[in-house]
This record gives sequence, structure tokens and C-alpha cells, in this order.
Amino acid sequence: MSAEYLQKLFGLDGKVAVVTGGTGVLCGAMATGIAQAGATVVIAGRSAERGQQRVEAIELQGGVASFVELDVTQRASFEALLATTLQRYGRLDAVVNGAGVNAASSYREVSDDDWQRVIDSNLRSVHWGCQILGGHMVESGQGGAIVNIASVTSHLPLSRVFAYSASKAAVLNLTQNVAREFAPDGVRVNALCPGFFPAEQNRKILDEQRVAQIMNQTPMARFGEPDELIGTTLLLLSPHAGSFITGAAYYVDGGFTAMRF
Repeated sequence: MSAEYLQKLFGLDGKVAVVTGGTGVLCGAMATGIAQAGATVVIAGRSAERGQQRVEAIELQGGVASFVELDVTQRASFEALLATTLQRYGRLDAVVNGAGVNAASSYREVSDDDWQRVIDSNLRSVHWGCQILGGHMVESGQGGAIVNIASVTSHLPLSRVFAYSASKAAVLNLTQNVAREFAPDGVRVNALCPGFFPAEQNRKILDEQRVAQIMNQTPMARFGEPDELIGTTLLLLSPHAGSFITGAAYYVDGGFTAMRF
């Protein structure tokens, strides 16, 4: 199989992609992979320092990227992100809605503030990413693709992450509904559901006992590496390889969701 064929199948040459949460570990790796596939990438997140670091890392590998500050709890920030992207590059072809937070506690101890913070960051931000950024792709008539980051907890409830699980279950439902509405306009919407990848939002709950439980439930008996999300991301964003995929949920979890006792 030639490199030319693979590039035709999975390449993103000439495309412009926005990655929210691109300053983080997982979405940062995904943004790097998207850039390596040929797309111009807009890294959107809270930290300008980390965002610029990611941009420089992409540029060192020959990619094209820039950073835009984004507050995912504010609709106006998404509108500004779209305006800046169009001003810089004149188009938008792909979106990864990946910003997210967690609040680790027992259910009875979840505060109203923590619950709302998680719902705003994990669910409402995906809604705005689809409605504002995805809405532009619908209006442009050029088609496009959206990948929403859900989770294995979208289907399987886990202790100590109640608000997170609820938000990710809603992300999966929202993905399917938006996919139905956007499909006639050529905009595909899918969900990527990672298993356990050590990242900022879950380090607090990964104590020794928790890690042992996860390994017992994961047939591959290890955590995922951030780069292992790139292949699925490119499949779902590709206008060729992923051209007939919408409303789907892809699990990258080492077999976690396949386990039943």
C-alpha cells in the first residue's frame, strides 16, 4: 500500500481544523496528528503558554498551527473563535470538541458548583462547538466533520465521577441528534470515546486501588497513550475514509467496554 494512497484516504491537505481543549494532553496529541495529516490547526484553550508550546511543537514537525484563547463556558468566546479562524484562514472544515473537566467525589458530596462547572465545560461547550462552529460548516455548504469527545463512562457508570459520567452520556446523545440534523448538509458528527488515559482531569482519582480496578477491567491491562487516539480521529475527520460515518461512537479503550462479569 503506497504512501500516496494512505494520504488520499486519510489526508487532510487544505483543511482547517479547530481543536478545543487542544492545550491538554489528549487533544494536544490529536491536534498534532491532524496537523501531520496536512490540516491547518487552530489550538483553542485557556492557557496561552501551553497553547503556544503546542503550536511550536507542531511547527517543528512541519505543520501549520496557531492558538486562540477560548473560555468554553462563554458563548461569545466560541463566536470569537469562529470569527478569528475565518479571518486567519478563510474557512473551517473540521472541529474536535475536546475541552473537559472532572470533579472527583462521592455522589452525595458533589457540590452544586462542581456539578455545574462539569456540565458547562463538558456538555454545553460541545453544544456551542456544534451549534456555532458546526453551524458555520452547514451554512457554508462545503460540508465538514465534527468529533465530540465522549467517554467509556457515556455507557458505563463509574464511581466518583458522577457529573463527568452524566455529561459524557449527554454528549453521546447530543452527537447522535446533531448528526441526524446536519447529515443532509454534508456535515458528519461522531463521538470518540477514550478509555483510561492518564490526563489532568483524572489524576486525582487514579490512586493505587483505582488503578488496580481499571487494569482488572481492561483486557490489554494498561493505560492508553495519547497518540493512540490519532488514528480514530483521522478516520472520523477524513472526507474520504470517513465519508459514510456519522452518528457513531468509536471506543478506544483497550477492551474496557467489552468486559462483562
